[in-house]
Parts: sequence; structure tokens; C-alpha cells
Amino acid sequence: MKGIVALVTAALLGQAVAAPPEPPTNVVEKRAAPTVAISAGSIVGTTRLSTEAFNGIPFAKPPVGPLRLKPPVRHDSPLGVFDASGIAPACPQFLADSDSNEFLAKVIGSLTNSPLFQKALKISEDCLTVNVFRPKGTKAGDKLPVLFWIFGGGFELGWSSMYDGGPLVTNAMNMGKPYVFVAINYRLGGFGFMPGKEILADGAANLGHLDQRMGLEWVADNIAAFGGDPDKVTIWGESAGAISVFNQMALYDGDNTYKGKPLFRGAIMNSGSLIPADPVDCPKGQVIYDQVVAKAGCAAAKDTLACLRAAPYDKFLAAANSVPAILSYNSVALSYLPRPDGKVLTKSPDLLVKERKYAAVPMIIGDQEDEGTLFALFQPNLTSSSKLVSYLNDLYFPAATTKQLETLVGYYSPWVWDGSPFRSGLLNEIYPGFKRLAALLGDLVFTLTRRVFLEGATSANPDVPAWSYLASYDEGLPIMGTFHGSDLLQVFFGILPNYASKSIQSYYANFVYNQDPNNAAGGTSSKSKIAETWPRWTAKAPKLINFFANRNGFLDDNFRSDVSKFIAANGDILHV
Repeated sequence: MKGIVALVTAALLGQAVAAPPEPPTNVVEKRAAPTVAISAGSIVGTTRLSTEAFNGIPFAKPPVGPLRLKPPVRHDSPLGVFDASGIAPACPQFLADSDSNEFLAKVIGSLTNSPLFQKALKISEDCLTVNVFRPKGTKAGDKLPVLFWIFGGGFELGWSSMYDGGPLVTNAMNMGKPYVFVAINYRLGGFGFMPGKEILADGAANLGHLDQRMGLEWVADNIAAFGGDPDKVTIWGESAGAISVFNQMALYDGDNTYKGKPLFRGAIMNSGSLIPADPVDCPKGQVIYDQVVAKAGCAAAKDTLACLRAAPYDKFLAAANSVPAILSYNSVALSYLPRPDGKVLTKSPDLLVKERKYAAVPMIIGDQEDEGTLFALFQPNLTSSSKLVSYLNDLYFPAATTKQLETLVGYYSPWVWDGSPFRSGLLNEIYPGFKRLAALLGDLVFTLTRRVFLEGATSANPDVPAWSYLASYDEGLPIMGTFHGSDLLQVFFGILPNYASKSIQSYYANFVYNQDPNNAAGGTSSKSKIAETWPRWTAKAPKLINFFANRNGFLDDNFRSDVSKFIAANGDILHV
């Protein structure tokens, strides 16, 4: 059990620890700190060996006091000479249910509530900032393409400084494709995605997405001063960040313009696409709101939302984190997630695709082969089909009938060798039914929902190109396989200099430049030219590139087609 705890903790918290940061400033020769002049003031960063970093630049006013649980307000006061050489504060985190008796939740809760953890992350409600990384010597007017990163973490955890963009920019430079990298902080958990009828009535829904949108607007206004081109922005995210990428395409019925121009021209989604969801004021969401209100001592208040805004930080944090977290039995039946509010996210994302109400831009989208293993570690009692059906009905899909869920579960064989991690035979069944649940959760939340999304998107906009992938580079890893989040080490940090990490970063660099992973034109050289042509995904020829540690293969995107057909035909009952 301790080994599993360590593995899960590493998967969800440890990617940044594993990332090799560039050498600190004190190992390079002394030079003047890089300074960028924007309308708000002078931003002073740090110089590394080959890049320059500017951290913690505020784009919105601190969302505290009366601005807590309110849409972000643009930062409009002068910054003067702003020191951007430190670490950007993290927004409040929700890593474990503070009321849970589960062992893993207690371990994670003890870790994250420790003064060392809190101090290391500089956790604060005043956290709406961006980090900018650029090649050393870049100057205003260079018009480099921009890669805008949205971190993942189940809309409950994560922070911008967890992802040091320096090595990524360095690798891009070495491929002859220099670009500017931007990472954003946004509000999480109950601070950013609180549901409930009170939230809906107040216009306070989907605040985390509004934070992301305001960050994109900051890029449009300011990135040229850092040497970036605001007309060449690609948005990229992983997990909840990938879901956020599609939702940024779908916000305001697909209006992604600001001051008359698109905020982005391309999208990359690692392990996430759309989440079919019930409205902000749905019964499931109201239960969450009411529990938070009660835990905060606001149940008797005339205005419960005003009471939450006025609550001391520690009290509100404990209340917001008293509901089930992602590291729990509830798993990906998330307490906090984007929900339709009729204005920002007007309808469930699956409906917006069908109605062509999203910004159709070239995109890359794909999954890890074993997306569900991480999320199936917490349910050792689900040892039969009937128990699995009840679990899905109680926590995920209340609108579905028992018969419908029996049909869904029936597509997944109880035999060990058919489950996830796939192609691992009789191994890795840590409890009866683990591999079956892992296969089902991975398909429903990630892998096959991606296919259904692509079918809808390419049908609605057949002329807009899309490329898709399946990653199998951790094939053979015990229990987990190529698990959810494993792409961060391969793709983002590239610390495994194998065939997969090199080729994926090359494809992505080409896409940032040309909105085509196969086109190596532009930049300072064509070192990002790739060995294998990545075929476009089309309805007539749904082809995936399959990333292995030592090679790339190709795969027809038709596996487990009975399940994807069920998802496509029953979207109305699969809203969470």
C-alpha cells in the first residue's frame, strides 16, 4: 500500500520535483537582469543559461474579500518596477477531503497541510498571475509564436510554477523553433468552480475558466513586449488543462475574440477533451454548495454566499475542501468541475460541439493508453458487475437507468487479461475488478470520449485539421501502465530523452509554428523535421499515431468501438 501511495503522490504532485530546472542564476556570469516594459510598469526577471524567466506577473486583482467567488477583475493599477524573479504563489489547493477517513486522503492531507508544503508553494488567494519564459536575448518585435500552458489536476490542484518552462523553451530552441512560453494560475476547487443555484444567480460560475480567459487577454495586450506574437498563440493543456483548452474554445458559444482578434489560433489537448455536464444548479452541484455552507457555519445566514465571502480564509478553505476529492473513492466523479451556466459556458460541451458553437481551430488531441489506472486505486469493494453499476449510478450518472448502465458495464469483460493496464495479461490485478474499472473509467473520461469528440468536431468542421495519438511509452510499468499524467515527464519536461519525448516535442514545435505537426518550416532551422508523417484524423480514416519509448507506430482508432458508439448514442444520460 505504501508503494501505491508513493506512486499516486508522485503522479499528482511530483512532476515538478522530477523536472530538471535550468541552472540557477548564480551559476552564470553576472549580467543585468532582463527587463521588459509593459504599460503597467517594468517587469524584471532572471537570466538562465539559455532562457529568461519572468514569474508571478499579476493579471487580475487579488480575488479576496468581496472579490472572493466573483469573476476576475483586471489588474489596472501601476506595477512600477516589478520583481518577477521569484516563485509565483499557488492558488489554494484541494488535494484531499479534509473530512475523509480514507488512508490515502489522510496521508495527502497531512502532507499538504504541513507548514513546509504551504510555505514552499507560497499558497495564497492572491494568485492570479502568469509566468513567461523566452529564449535569452529575445526582444520586443521578434514576434515569436506563443505557447500558452494550462495545468491540470482535476480542477482541484496544480500551480503554474509547478511547470518550469525553461527546459521546454531550450529544447525548442535546439530544434530551431524558438517560442515564448506562458503558464497561468487559475482558481481551483471551491474557489474557482463552486456550483449551486446561489452561484448561478450571482453570476459567479466557472471562475477558473474566466481567470484563464483573462490570462489570455493579458497575453494579447502584453506578450509583444516580451518578443511574442499575439496573433500566433497556441493553447495547450493536460488533463483538466486539456478540458479547459476545449472549454476556452467553447466559451461564449465559441467567441474567442478580444478587441476584434482571436485569442488563439491552435489547440493541444493532452488527456482531456469535453466533459458532458449538468448545469451549475443541478441537484448534485447543490449538494456540494450546501455542504460547504454548512461546514463554514453559514447555513443560518440570510445570504449564504455573502457569508462564504466574508469567512476567514482558513475556515472557507476547510469548508470548500470538506467534500470528496479526486484522491478518494469518488475518484473522477468530481465535486468541482466546469458546469453550464447559460452565459459563459452556455450549454454542456457535447451539445456545443453538435451545434458548432465553439472556435474551430487546428488541434492535436490524444491520450495515455492506461488513463484509468490512477483513478481505480480507491475502490477495492467493486468486485462484481452489480456493485460497479451501483457505483456509476450513485456517483456519476444519476440520469441513467440500471439497464443502461448494465449494458455499458457489460462491454467490459471481467477477465483480468482484458483490462487496463492493457496488454499486461494476468498481471496487475491489485484487487478483483481493478483492471475492469480502470479500463472503463479511462474510456469514459478520456480515451473514447476523445474519439466521440473528434467524430463530432470533424463532422461539424471537416476542413479544420485534427491529429490524434495514443501513448504507450510506459508499457510494462507495474499496476499503472502508461498512466494518466505520465506524459508530463515525456512531453512537457522531456527528461526521458527517448524516441517518444524527442519526436513529440518536435511535432508540437512544428504545430506551434505552422499549425501542422508535420511542417518543419520557419524558425532558425528545420531540426524539428520528423521521421514519420503523422496522419490527420478524419471520420473516413480515423488514424492515431502510437508513441512508444523507442519507436512510433500507427493505429486505427476503432478499438472498443461498441463502447464509443454507446457513449455517442447516450450522451444525455452520461452527464456528470
